[in-house]
Amino acid sequence: MSLRLGDLAPNFKAVTTAGNIDFHEYLGNGWGILFSHPADYTPVCTTELGKTALLQEEFAKRNVKVLALSVDPLDKHNGWVNDINETQHVTVGFPIIADEDKSIANAYGMIHPNASETFTVRSLFVIGPDKKIKLTLTYPASTGRNFHEVLRVIDSLQLTANYSVATPADWKEGEDVIVVPSISTADAIQKFPKGVKEVKPYLRYTPQPNK
Repeated sequence: MSLRLGDLAPNFKAVTTAGNIDFHEYLGNGWGILFSHPADYTPVCTTELGKTALLQEEFAKRNVKVLALSVDPLDKHNGWVNDINETQHVTVGFPIIADEDKSIANAYGMIHPNASETFTVRSLFVIGPDKKIKLTLTYPASTGRNFHEVLRVIDSLQLTANYSVATPADWKEGEDVIVVPSISTADAIQKFPKGVKEVKPYLRYTPQPNK
């Protein structure tokens, strides 16, 4: 199954290191990140979950709940968490899903047979409060993800969901944003009192409106 942007994120019930959950209920009215890793007790995955644990407060500030997943069993997850905490100097406080029957991995298209017939690739999904897919990322097993980039994308998604703006290349929180093409320059001047800079009729900048 290939999930696309705007699709409803499949709901599921799962066994996790934080107890049994219903995915949609767990997310509530907030945002969610669901990301898979190929296997427990592997080096790249250990650093990824450690980095995510280091950024737990940053995700919480953005009303984002994070869930990791692999097809390994729960007892293996619990032992591995101890290793992550020890080697990465963190405390993993988010659930790790034990998807032994691969039902969640298959629902989200996390198994790519040409890469591995048994293990999930490094898939990541950002899910909005409407439970729809807002972002998908897929990395090979050999490459760890950049979770600061995931935070940057969350900032952009949350900003552009509430204002008629888009974010330019390499944008970071606090920088100028782009006025969407559907708004005329005259209307943009009224809508964005901090000012509108027109570079071209289709390329207009304004200071980040919620700052």
